[in-house]
Amino acid sequence: MSDRREHTDDPPGRLERSAWVYILRCSDGTLYTGWTFDPEARLKAHNGGRGARYTASRLPVAMVYREPVGSRSDALRRELEIKRMNRSRKERLIVGEPPG
Repeated sequence: MSDRREHTDDPPGRLERSAWVYILRCSDGTLYTGWTFDPEARLKAHNGGRGARYTASRLPVAMVYREPVGSRSDALRRELEIKRMNRSRKERLIVGEPPG
C-alpha cells in the first residue's frame, strides 16, 4: 500500500481538494503506483527520499502517468485498480493505448 506521508502535501486551508493517481518509473525500471493531492510536490518528496520506502532505494524516479480523480476515496479505489493490473496493461495506460 501507499505510504501515508504522501497525503500531507495538500495546501493548508484548502477546502476543495483534487486527488490524483500516479505511476512512477523507478531507476531500476519498476513501476510504483500511488495517490496524492499535489503531484509535483509528491514527485519531489519521492526523489528526496521522503516518499514510499519502495522508491527510496530506487532513485531517481520519474512520473510517467497521472490521472485526476474526484476525491480521496476515488483515488484509493483507482490506485488499487491500477496496482492489480499486470505490467503490460500499466505500460499501455502510460502511453495512452486502450486496454486490451
